[in-house]
Amino acid sequence: MFKGFIVILFIVPLTACISLPDNNSSPSYTLEKSTQSKLVREVEKAHKGLNLGADQVSVLLLDDGIDAFVARLSLIKSAQSSLDLQYYLYHSDLSGGLLTTALWQAAERGVRVRLLVDDMDLAGKDQNIAMLSAHPNFEVRIFNPFIRGKNRTGQLVTQFGAVTRRMHNKSFTVDNTLSILGGRNIGDVYFGADPDVVFGDLDVAFSGPAVQQVSASFDLYWNNQLSYPIELLNDYQATESTLNEVSSELKKFIAENKTNAYIKALQQNNLVELLKNNEVKQYAGTAVVLYDDPLKIVKDRSKKEYHLAPQLSPYFKSLKKELVIVSPYFVPGVEGMLFFEELIAKGIEVKILTNSLKSNDVSVVHAGYSKYRNKLLKMGVKIYEMDSGILTEKGRINSKNKKTFNLSGISKASLHAKYFVLDRRHAFIGSLNLDPRSFNENTEIGVVIDSRELADDIAANFDDNVHKIAFELSLQDDQLVWIKLRGNRKTSYYNEPYSSWWDRFVIGFLRLLPGESQL
Repeated sequence: MFKGFIVILFIVPLTACISLPDNNSSPSYTLEKSTQSKLVREVEKAHKGLNLGADQVSVLLLDDGIDAFVARLSLIKSAQSSLDLQYYLYHSDLSGGLLTTALWQAAERGVRVRLLVDDMDLAGKDQNIAMLSAHPNFEVRIFNPFIRGKNRTGQLVTQFGAVTRRMHNKSFTVDNTLSILGGRNIGDVYFGADPDVVFGDLDVAFSGPAVQQVSASFDLYWNNQLSYPIELLNDYQATESTLNEVSSELKKFIAENKTNAYIKALQQNNLVELLKNNEVKQYAGTAVVLYDDPLKIVKDRSKKEYHLAPQLSPYFKSLKKELVIVSPYFVPGVEGMLFFEELIAKGIEVKILTNSLKSNDVSVVHAGYSKYRNKLLKMGVKIYEMDSGILTEKGRINSKNKKTFNLSGISKASLHAKYFVLDRRHAFIGSLNLDPRSFNENTEIGVVIDSRELADDIAANFDDNVHKIAFELSLQDDQLVWIKLRGNRKTSYYNEPYSSWWDRFVIGFLRLLPGESQL
C-alpha cells in the first residue's frame, strides 16, 4: 500500500499543469448513398430472394473469425465513395496491417476514409497514424485522448473518471449502404489469426434503413469535441515523400507475409462466392440501432438520457418466456440481481453464457462476477461458463462448405461475443457487455433486430452447442460444481476448471477489493 502511494506521488507531478490542445477541427458528415454504387447493385441483387419491405433490413451473421475478416476486406475493396470505421482497439498485428493496407488502397483510388479510434491502446503509435492521415482521402481521429508526452498511468490516476471512461463502440460502414456491428475490435485474436488465443465472437452485417442510423451515430462521435484529429496531438510534419513511404511500407508488409498460413486461409475462404450464389443464410427483419451519446463520457452517470441501456428497457419489460444472454464480462450488480429475480418470479427462463476463470482475459471482472453465481443459481438462472480448453480437445469446429485456418493447436479459447435473445423474436447484437462499465462508464453501440427466424436460429444454436463449448454450473449442498459433457461422458469439477490454487487465491483476494462500478 505504502509503495503504491509513493508511485502515485511520483507520477502525479508528471501530469500536472498540462492540458490537451484546443480542438478546432472542422466537422464532416456521411456521404449520401449513391444509387450508382456497385455495392448498392450487389446488395439489391442479394435482396431479391428475401422480399424485403421498405422498412426492413437484410442480415448476415458473422460468427466465424475468418468470415468476419474476409467480409470486411471484401467490402473495403467494393467501396466507391466512403468508409467509416469506429473501434475501441486497433492492433498493430497481422490483421491490423492487412486492414490498414486495404483502407490505404481504397484511399488511393479516391474513397474517403474516416477512422475513429479510442486512445486506450495507441501509446507510441502517433507518428504512424499521422502518416496515414497525411493522405488527402484518409483522416484519423482519436477519441478521448491522453495528454501526449506524459505518463499514461499517472493520467489514469489523476484523471480518474475522465480518461478511464472510454469509447467501446465498434462499427464499420461502407458507402452508407452496409454496416457491420458486433463484438470484434481490430486484431488477430478477434479474427482467428492469433496462434495462442481465439475469441468466440459475433458480428452482424446488415443493409437497409438501419445503416443510416449507424452513420448518424458515427457523425455524432466524429464531430464531438472529444474526437481529436491526430494532427492536433502530434507534431509530425508530412513531406512530399510521406505518401510514397507509407505505400512502400505497406507493400513490404504484404510481401513479408505473403506465405503466412492465415493469409492463405483468407485466400481460400469462399464466403463471397457463397453469398453471390445465395448459399449463405440471410435474414429479413426490422432493425433499430441503439447507442450511447458520446456526451455520456463527460456527463454525470445519473444523466441516463445519454445512455444506451434505458433504450433496451421496453424490450426487456415485454419478456414473457425466455431470455438468453451471452456476455464475456458479466457483473449483474444489485440492480441486475433484482431484475433476474423478477424474471424468474414471472416464470421466464434465463440462460447466461459467460467466461470461466481460465477463459476470462480480465481476472478482476471474473472476481466481481463470481460473487453472484450462487445466488443466481438458487434463483433458478441457468449459468454456463466457457471451456477455455475446447480447442485443444477437438480443434476448431468448421462451418459447412468452408476451408478454414487450422487452429487445432490453439492453447486457449475465450468468449468475446455480446448478444441477447428475447423470446426468440428480438436479438440484440453489439459491443455492450452486461456489466457496470458498459452500462455506466464506457460508450457502446448495438442493433436490435426484430426477426423471429433470426432470433430462433441464434437461440437454437445456443441450446445445441452450449454443452459442447461450456461448463454448466450447479449447486450440490451449496457447493459450486462445473459439469462438462464430452460425448456421453459427464465430468464434474469442484474447483474452477483448470485453475491452480494460486489462481483461486488471486480471485478470492480480488473479490475483497472495492470498485465494482469500474468492472
